[in-house]
Amino acid sequence: MTIAFVYPGQGAQTIGMGRDLADAYPAAKAVFDEVDEALGEKLSTLIWEGEADALTLTQNAQPALMATSMAAMAALKAEGITVDKAAYVAGHSLGEYAALCAAGTFSLSDTARLLRIRGRAMQAAVPVGQGAMAALLGLSFEQAEAVAAEAAQGEVCQVANQNDPAQNVVSGSKAAVERAIDLAKAAGAKRALLLPVSAPFHCALMAPAAEEMAGALADVTMNAPAVPVVANVVAEAVTDPDQIRKLLIEQVTGQVRWMSSVEWMGAQGVTEVWEIGAGKALSGMIRRINKEITCVNIGTAADVAAVKTA
Repeated sequence: MTIAFVYPGQGAQTIGMGRDLADAYPAAKAVFDEVDEALGEKLSTLIWEGEADALTLTQNAQPALMATSMAAMAALKAEGITVDKAAYVAGHSLGEYAALCAAGTFSLSDTARLLRIRGRAMQAAVPVGQGAMAALLGLSFEQAEAVAAEAAQGEVCQVANQNDPAQNVVSGSKAAVERAIDLAKAAGAKRALLLPVSAPFHCALMAPAAEEMAGALADVTMNAPAVPVVANVVAEAVTDPDQIRKLLIEQVTGQVRWMSSVEWMGAQGVTEVWEIGAGKALSGMIRRINKEITCVNIGTAADVAAVKTA
């Protein structure tokens, strides 16, 4: 059995996530404390007791989801399960930072600060209301690319997320994305709908944020990961810190090739994936991509106990 650990991206956040891990495991509580200290604010209070609207803000959701994933990793470690149980780690968009933190490429404090910078930069790159993202359900990746190209009409419209065989997300200028919705429906999409996001992520409009991340990543210490990281942009494993830095910058404007990443891991013999952190969105995608891969969710103390005794 070959295992991969994967880490969720934005949209998985919920008020209260990770709290029972922190209550059950001092090491998990220490993760939230360290993230609070790194950011100079009580992000943990927002995560556990705050308003959903505030947690959903990109600058909060990104470090909050990473902290919850790292708390689950700390709980696993307390039970004797470390990252080297996995042959690969991977994450969806911001989840790639959690994967890199788990693998020791970044320290926890640096990861929290990088994600706060990333969240603010991505939010600031496009004035509110000028960009949009839409999910196209029931079209292949090739059909989604054709829809995006036709919808652009001189504006930006790109496939941002290649999630699973029948779920792709387009991102870009609001008018172009709205045209893509109409074109997708005409092309036979089961559903095509705007997503409740605050900015058009993973498209060319994010260029200012990519520039800001280039500066932030240039100043941070990076180690070779203890376990190869399957990068969103290339959908294969990377281990060189310089290449990882380059791909993280490209990731801001580039495509999240999640389906290709899961297919690549399956081709390397991965038979079981542990989704570590909030929600179960990645497990749903993985089941639709490769029915041969078993999915295990680890977001609560009970989940940790279940894998410990398995």
